[in-house]
Amino acid sequence: MKSRWTILCIAFLLSLNSFAQCAMCRAVLESEEGQSAAEGVNNGIVYLMAIPYILIGGIGVIIYYKFFRAEKSK
Repeated sequence: MKSRWTILCIAFLLSLNSFAQCAMCRAVLESEEGQSAAEGVNNGIVYLMAIPYILIGGIGVIIYYKFFRAEKSK
């Protein structure tokens, strides 16, 4: 069970460096010279995308542990 959590954590950490933009945002931000705004938009998109998955995953873990702890106590 520990190895599964380790693999899951490593996979999550490796996937954090992604570049996600819509076509319009990409076209506007590519014309900028410093590219600092483009990096900020990319990071914002990744954060906005990750938060719901983290919340749903956390709720799933809580339900999982409550379900199996209730079974063990019987």
